[in-house]
Amino acid sequence: MIHTQGLTMERAQAELQKYYGYPDFREGQKHIVASLLQGGDTLGIMPTGGGKSICYQVPALLLPGLTLVVSPLISLMKDQVDALTTAGIPAAYINSTLSGKEANDRLRAARRGELKLLYVAPERLELDWFRMEMAELPISLVAVDEAHCVSQWGHDFRTSYLSVSPFVDGLPERPIVAAFTATATPEVMEDIVRLLRLRDPGVFVTGLGRDNLAMSVLRGENKREFVLDYAASHSQEPGIIYAATRKEVDDLYQRLSAAGVPAGRYHAGMSDEDRAANQEAFLYDDIRVIAATNAFGMGIDKSNVRYVIHYNMPKNMEAYVQEAGRAGRDGEPSSCILLFSAQDIMTQKFLIEQNPQDSERKQNDYRKLQQMIDYCYTTRCLRSAMLDYFGEEHDDAPCGKCSSCTDDRELVDITVEAQKIFSCIHRMRERFGVALVASVLKGSRSQKVLQYGFDKLPTHGALSAKTEKEITEIINVLISEGYLALSEGQYPIVRLQLPAADVLKGQAQVVQRVARAAKSGGSSRSRGSRDVHPSAVNETVFEQLRLIRRELAEREHVPSYIIFNDATLREMSVAQPQTEREMMNVKGVGEVKYRKYGRAFLEFFQRDGDHADYD
Repeated sequence: MIHTQGLTMERAQAELQKYYGYPDFREGQKHIVASLLQGGDTLGIMPTGGGKSICYQVPALLLPGLTLVVSPLISLMKDQVDALTTAGIPAAYINSTLSGKEANDRLRAARRGELKLLYVAPERLELDWFRMEMAELPISLVAVDEAHCVSQWGHDFRTSYLSVSPFVDGLPERPIVAAFTATATPEVMEDIVRLLRLRDPGVFVTGLGRDNLAMSVLRGENKREFVLDYAASHSQEPGIIYAATRKEVDDLYQRLSAAGVPAGRYHAGMSDEDRAANQEAFLYDDIRVIAATNAFGMGIDKSNVRYVIHYNMPKNMEAYVQEAGRAGRDGEPSSCILLFSAQDIMTQKFLIEQNPQDSERKQNDYRKLQQMIDYCYTTRCLRSAMLDYFGEEHDDAPCGKCSSCTDDRELVDITVEAQKIFSCIHRMRERFGVALVASVLKGSRSQKVLQYGFDKLPTHGALSAKTEKEITEIINVLISEGYLALSEGQYPIVRLQLPAADVLKGQAQVVQRVARAAKSGGSSRSRGSRDVHPSAVNETVFEQLRLIRRELAEREHVPSYIIFNDATLREMSVAQPQTEREMMNVKGVGEVKYRKYGRAFLEFFQRDGDHADYD
C-alpha cells in the first residue's frame, strides 16, 4: 500500500503554482489529482490540450519514490522531459535513442533517488532485465499515457500495452496505477479498466468539447485551392495539414512551397533523418505549416498550433479528435477544418481492405467509418455530435461556433424528395446500396437496374431532375439524421429506420440546408476563419516577446513553447508587469520559470515602460 497520508490538494496547488505558474487546477484536473493523492487507481479521459500530464506530474512531486510513465513515442517522451527539466523537475527517459552507458547512468540516478519521473516505452516493460531493475526501485505511481492503445477497439492498438498489468503485478509492492487518454468510447474505457486491471478506479471524463476550438466540415470545396489560400492568409500562424496518403502530402508540400509558404512534410516514406528534421523545424517555428499523414502523431506537443486542416476525412472519430485536438493546446482560439468529399469514403475503404486483420476487427472499422461519414453530413451542432459519440453527458445548447451552428445557408423543405427516396428503398426491399438507389431514382437504364427490373418500379426516375451525385448527397444527409441506416461492411446496404415512417405518412417534415445564391465579392473560403482573441490587444509587443522567447529557446536548445506558451506571452502583453510579483501573477510563469527566464521579459517591460503607444 503506497503511503499517501498528508498529501492534500493545498500542497498540490502549491506545487502547481511553484513549477507551472498556475494558481489552481482546472475543474477536471482537480478530481483526478485528488483521486491519486488518496491512493486510488484512476482513469482520466481528457481532451488533447486539457492538461493530462499535470494530473500525474504534480502527484509525482508529492508521492514518495519514483513515478514511472509509460509513453508510446520517443518524441513525446523527449518533449515531456524537456518541459519538466526546464521547469526544474528532475525527470528522464530511457529509450532506444540512448547508448547503454546513458541508460545505465539514468537508472543509477533513479536508484539514488535523484529522479521523480522516468519515462519509458511499453515495449521496455517486456524485457526481463528492465523488470528486474524496476523491482529494485520504490515506484509509487505508474502513469499510462495514451491508454486507449491497450484496446483492440481503439484506433491505435499496440500489443505491447498488454504488458503493463503483468509488469505492475510483478513489482514487490503494487503502485497506484493511472491511465490517461484524450479519446475513448465507453467500449474502449471498459477495455482500459479490464486490461490494465485497475482496482475500483475513479473514472473522470472531462470536457472533450474544448471551447477554444471552432470545428468546421466543408463539403464541395476545391481542396487544393482552399489549402493554399488558407495557409497563405494565415502565414504567421503554425498549422498542420493532414492528408490520407503520402502522394497527397508530397503534392501539398510542393504546392505550398511553390506558392512561397514555408512548409515541411512528414510521412512514413521519408527517411528517419528527414522526418526528424521537418518535425524539429516545425516545433521550433522555423517553418509555420507542415503537411503530414497520421504518422505525424501523438508526439506533437506543440502548444501554439492555430489550425489543423484535414485534407481528407479520417478513418474514425477517435483519430479525428486526436489529430484536430493538436490545435490550440494553449487555450487560444483555433480552427479545426475538415474538407470532405465522397472520394474520401472510397480511400478509407481501400485502406481498410489493405489492412490485414480478422473479419470482426474489419467490421468494427467499417462501423466507425460510417459514424465518421455521418459526422461529415450532419446538420447538428458538431460539438454535440462529437460528445454523443464518446458518450459524454452535455447540455443540448449549440456551441455557436462550429460550421453547423454558423451555417447561414438556406433551409429548404425536402420532405417530398425524402418520401420518394424512402419509397424507392422500400420497393427495392432494402437489399441494395446508396449508389443503386440513386441510379433508380435518377431513372438510369444501366445493366444492373434492368437486370433487377427496377426500371418497372413507380419510383424509377422519380428524381430525374437531379444528378445522381445530388441524390446521393440527400441520402447521406438522411442517413446522418437517422432516417436511414447502413449495414456494416465494404458494400453497405441502406435500410429504413423508424423516423422514416412518419415522413412517409406525412406526419413529419424534412429540411436540408442549401447554398444561397452567390453574391458579388463574396468568397466561400471565408468559412473556417476565426476572430482575434480579445486578449491580443498589442500584437507589436507580443511579437517582441516572442523574439525574446526565441533567443532563450535557442540558448536552452528547446522549442519556444517550452519556455512560455503563446497564451502566457499574450497575457504578459496585456498585463505589462513591472515587478517580480506582477510577473509571477501571469498564468504560466511561476516561481521556477521566473527565476530561469522571467527576468529577461521583466526587463523588457521595465526598460520601455508603457507599451500602449505601440497599438
